Amino acid sequence: MAVITSLAEKRQEKQLRYERNMLRELSLEKLRAKVLEHFLSFYTTYRVFPSVVEEGCIDLAIEAYLLGARYSRFGYYGEEADSVRRRCVQEEKYLVDTLFDFLCFWGGIDEDLVSQSLYYACEHYIGGWWMEGFERGKKRRRLKLR
Repeated sequence: MAVITSLAEKRQEKQLRYERNMLRELSLEKLRAKVLEHFLSFYTTYRVFPSVVEEGCIDLAIEAYLLGARYSRFGYYGEEADSVRRRCVQEEKYLVDTLFDFLCFWGGIDEDLVSQSLYYACEHYIGGWWMEGFERGKKRRRLKLR
């Protein structure tokens, strides 16, 4: 008798395998450098960047990278990056809001002007990682490295 497995289990295994392969191309040094590049002014102004905050930023960057990689299949089939991005606007906004709330909590920010510029920095940070994942995923698909 054969072992019966559900389609959901197979789909999840395939997704995890794909994510592991995508993460092999990402380096921790690059992630840390991007955190400092995007949030250096926040760091120097508020003197808040313990390892917990840095790790939180890195976690959300990885999530954005994997989200872009997941949606890269549409780009592989010829859809433009902007239209693909509109497909996952809710998930991306969730990541931006999570990062913003996380940084506001750890930085103790209540000022409107600072929080608005921080929100734009979070949007740019998450958007950049989404695009990086999208491009890398599209490249992997073109090279048949799924």
